[in-house]
Amino acid sequence: MSDSSFFNSEQQNLISSAIREAEENTSGEIRVHLESTVSGDVLDRAAWIFRKIGMHKTESRNGVLFYLAVKDKKFAVIGDQGINSKVPANFWDEIKKILEENFRNENFTEGLVKGILLAGIQLKTHFPHKSDDVNELSDEISYNTPE
Repeated sequence: MSDSSFFNSEQQNLISSAIREAEENTSGEIRVHLESTVSGDVLDRAAWIFRKIGMHKTESRNGVLFYLAVKDKKFAVIGDQGINSKVPANFWDEIKKILEENFRNENFTEGLVKGILLAGIQLKTHFPHKSDDVNELSDEISYNTPE
């Protein structure tokens, strides 16, 4: 199974809907990126993807990436410098725990949806939605970014 077929269209819609819902409460931007495998450190790869798909270009530097290497069963959740400068070091731990619990039981869609919605709630504290906010990044899942 390729990473682009990991989620069926209904699951992709649920994930995209969760992103839209989470972003209603915050000016933060959330993306999900899937790849089949990851060589090296998953956090390093997630950081590289973060830049490659332009998440560092948001006005408030408040993007959040959910990165999954589906065949390797590895993931990372990372935030941009705007978020990381305002939150404690353990800010992402609760989200990671939800993902781990759901992924362990192969509830990938449910885990992502819960994690995304929780990220939106947490982001609202530091980056509340403003009337002039625009959706700066796609809410769709991205796949296999070319080197």
